[in-house]
Amino acid sequence: MGGTAVDADSLQIGYRNGRDAVTVLSDVDLSVPQGEFLTILGPSGCGKSTLLRVIANLLDPLGGRITVLGSTPEAARRARKTGFVFQDATLLPWRTVLKNIHLPAVVGGALSKDLPPGRIEDIMALLGLSGLENRYPSQISGGQRQRVAIARALVDEPEILLMDEPFGALDEFTRDRLNDELLSIWRDTGKTILFVTHSIEEAVYLGQRIMLLGANPGCILNTRDLRPIKSADNRCRREDPAIVAEIAAQRRMLAEAT
Repeated sequence: MGGTAVDADSLQIGYRNGRDAVTVLSDVDLSVPQGEFLTILGPSGCGKSTLLRVIANLLDPLGGRITVLGSTPEAARRARKTGFVFQDATLLPWRTVLKNIHLPAVVGGALSKDLPPGRIEDIMALLGLSGLENRYPSQISGGQRQRVAIARALVDEPEILLMDEPFGALDEFTRDRLNDELLSIWRDTGKTILFVTHSIEEAVYLGQRIMLLGANPGCILNTRDLRPIKSADNRCRREDPAIVAEIAAQRRMLAEAT
């Protein structure tokens, strides 16, 4: 897949309070090719989540330039070209798994008949959710709830998937399993994924590239290409010496920046 998914130049990100503005992340120069898996790592308060919110058009930038799939973030959002997965699955407890997954179509004004036949069923099968259609969020595990949140984000077939620490609250075993499932989804769909995490191990294991952010002030410290130490389809072993060495290098850089 060619083209650029996200392109930013001298981007300033933060929050406005009347006439005042608080900058969280500054001087962001970023180019993400379509189909790339980019992980974003950094300490709390460095602007990781805020950057995703700007890309998703949930927050306007303070300055600079950003395009999403060649247009404005707002245009990309209106065209449903971006999907967002939050740390909390944010499922509606009174809706079944199936109805939670279908929620974006309902909110967007679409009807079931407007979706391609079997679309939701295919997504549920892809994420191992078949058979859970009629259960409620309280009746499934934390890992299954996160799968539902991912399925919901995929319903509109977005070209870019923005993921804000989606596995941060899960136990290590479940997180590792979902990491592998997410990589399988990425390989099957070819979507662009921007994945925010606090976990150095997760960032190195998932990403084709890893972008390290620093705080106070928030800025890009380093971007590393991990493809030379992985297979062509982004596979690696967690215990591989090159992966272990990269995790150690990222830990040193992060420690020096905090």
